[in-house]
Amino acid sequence: MSFQLRRAQRLGGASLLLLGAAATSAFAQESAQAPVQDKSSTEIPAVTVTAPSPIVRRAVVPSRNAGRGTRTARVRSREQAAEATPAAAAPAAPQQGVLPVVTNQFATVTVVPNEEIRREGGGQLGDLLFSKPGITGSSFAPGASSRPIIRGLDVNRVGIVENGTNGGGASDLGEDHFVPIDPLATNQVEVVRGPAALRYGSTSIGGVVSATNNRIPDALPACAPSFQAYGLPTKAPLASAATSPCVTAETRTAFSSVDRGVESGVLLDTGGGNFAFHADAYGRTTSDYSIPSYPYLNDQSRPVNGRQPNSATRSDGASIGGSYFFQGGYIGASITQNDSLYHIPGIDGADHKTRIDGHQTKINVKGEYHPDAAAIDTVRFWAGATDYRHNEIGLADPADLNSDGIRQTFTNKEQEIRTEVQLTPFNARFAEVTTALGFQVGHQELSAPSPDNPGTLFNGLWDPNNSNRVAGYAFNEFKFTEATRAQVAGRIEHVELHGTTPDFPADYLPDGTPQAAVSRNPSFTPKSGSIGLLQDLPGGMVGSITAQYVERAPKAAELFSRGGHDATATFDIGNPNLTIETAKSLELGVRRAAAPFRFEATVYYTHFDNFIYRRLTGVSCNDDFASCGTPGAELNQAVYSQRNANFRGGEFQSQLDVGAFQGGIWGIENQLDFVRATFSDGTNVPRIPPLRMGGGVFWRDDNWLMRVNLLHAFTQNNVAAIAETPTAGYNLLKAEISYKTKLDRNWFGAREMMAGIVGNNLLNENIRNHVSYTKDEVLMPGIGVRAFANFKF
Repeated sequence: MSFQLRRAQRLGGASLLLLGAAATSAFAQESAQAPVQDKSSTEIPAVTVTAPSPIVRRAVVPSRNAGRGTRTARVRSREQAAEATPAAAAPAAPQQGVLPVVTNQFATVTVVPNEEIRREGGGQLGDLLFSKPGITGSSFAPGASSRPIIRGLDVNRVGIVENGTNGGGASDLGEDHFVPIDPLATNQVEVVRGPAALRYGSTSIGGVVSATNNRIPDALPACAPSFQAYGLPTKAPLASAATSPCVTAETRTAFSSVDRGVESGVLLDTGGGNFAFHADAYGRTTSDYSIPSYPYLNDQSRPVNGRQPNSATRSDGASIGGSYFFQGGYIGASITQNDSLYHIPGIDGADHKTRIDGHQTKINVKGEYHPDAAAIDTVRFWAGATDYRHNEIGLADPADLNSDGIRQTFTNKEQEIRTEVQLTPFNARFAEVTTALGFQVGHQELSAPSPDNPGTLFNGLWDPNNSNRVAGYAFNEFKFTEATRAQVAGRIEHVELHGTTPDFPADYLPDGTPQAAVSRNPSFTPKSGSIGLLQDLPGGMVGSITAQYVERAPKAAELFSRGGHDATATFDIGNPNLTIETAKSLELGVRRAAAPFRFEATVYYTHFDNFIYRRLTGVSCNDDFASCGTPGAELNQAVYSQRNANFRGGEFQSQLDVGAFQGGIWGIENQLDFVRATFSDGTNVPRIPPLRMGGGVFWRDDNWLMRVNLLHAFTQNNVAAIAETPTAGYNLLKAEISYKTKLDRNWFGAREMMAGIVGNNLLNENIRNHVSYTKDEVLMPGIGVRAFANFKF
């Protein structure tokens, strides 16, 4: 057992002892004396999530029409509930600064609510989630390309969805590629582990990152008079029958010192009668960001001048959408344009002035219907079509400025349809049973042509390829009592891929057999299942245990790659003989959402059979096979291979309201996460995040939030035997102060404001992200201050 794992276990044990002591103290305080006389200390709004399960439970009130049929009673119950409490239809947002803990799901769900996104900022989802327990970002180009990594798993094992459909793009094909979902236009982010993989596909085996916004409205704006009896959640009072339209607006603006960045966005919502519309537009620009010291560990000869060379970014986007509401449901659509031009830091990127010019057009359709049928509660569907393209631009010859041009192009055309039917709960005597059935189809076409090698065998990283996916899944929830619930879920999908592998010399294949160029059409039928138990425990706690079996089919890049991949500095060789990857997982968790002590603790173990990874051979290459073995070649040869592997780890975070101070509440918070991943022979899986732990203090009242937090990452010495180096630890100190208030509309029309200042890396430490392929050449941003302001009209 490694020293770091033993240290993690000791720290984990200490944290559990601390948890027990704090819990005992908090429970004693709750029972022995009245809580602090501040509403914020006792009332914690429930966290509303949409990604974890297709089963949505609704409160049903007694109906005076119950004798007229089950469906009629259910519809009229919703009508009466809406009429009785019109404002309650919109779910309450988590209070500013309160740790959002989800207790009604069968696995850990990390929620980043709207106000936290506004405070934290970040140009990429990986930047936003960088410090969350169990999550980090790939940080290939901080602020420009950073994909979330969950429990050490990334790209082909982490799904990214927006409003229920695939986020698109090419971020799973190269770590230098941006995720075309901008936090500036996002209202909430949910990170889901466990059974959610069965809902979104086997490529979500490590988890799902779900971003939501209002681009397809599912309700009328809060100011719009609405209509009765639609049986849907709405943000507007339902008592009025008027249909006059209204408009709400929101502006989001921020400035950052570390990169001289400016970002701004505006969101508009309008509606009346049966229609609701949304529009948004945003933009962001940054220069090369400041760094604490010299970034290049292995080359001290290059001028830097206090900034990470070649790290500037520019991005913008816009969307328009609308929905039509009818009796029992709605249907809506949106079209979104995302554009990003950003530079790639690192020695090679700076020498060649490498930058990526990416564009995505996405069309989404979404709807929900509550039919007047006894057996069916809800029908939901999502459809999306993405057209993505980016050009990788740079100098072919660093000494010749006239050689600037397109070096590589990636395209992704993707379509997806997903439909879910939630059945009406029924009493099976031993439990109330709720079932949801889902069906999903998808098609993807990929290409990666390279003008540097036109008409040759190595015309890009792979020839054009395509894949088709068809899947069906079922979720069943069993409510034995109010305190005991279970879930059983299953999924089966069929995957067909079509591509071409080139000639591979015998020396470069694992079995030593030469391979001729040939069209390949492999197909796979992955099958997955999970079972979970959720149990209410004393003291307001909830315990969960989930067992999961998930199969994943290889993806096109793993099968058909055959050339240089600058992002990872590898010469990738796909393996058309890859088989299905299988993960067997067990997760245990304990959570508590009530004040004054909120926490969640999770431990997990996953065994992979035939884990797919890039196996570095120790040979170096340039752009073709003939160059492999050449002294001084720039790329590490990597063959996609399979081995058994084990992942184990845990996460903990908590928040304790200690007491009253100056009319508000002050308290302490802490977090811990670690993951250890080894192959079956005990060697290390590459690029696994280090052990991290941290804590801080906060103070909040109805308007103000102040917080100081320190996160320490330990040195990561558990590295792969070839082409991976240890990474030093660091301390990340952050502080923030924000103010939120209602405004007098007579001022300048705004009805609400939130503004604040956030300081990041206040110790100005050298931070290298161990999971980044460019960590030895790219430092994370140094000390910086971000000022932001939000106005709602």
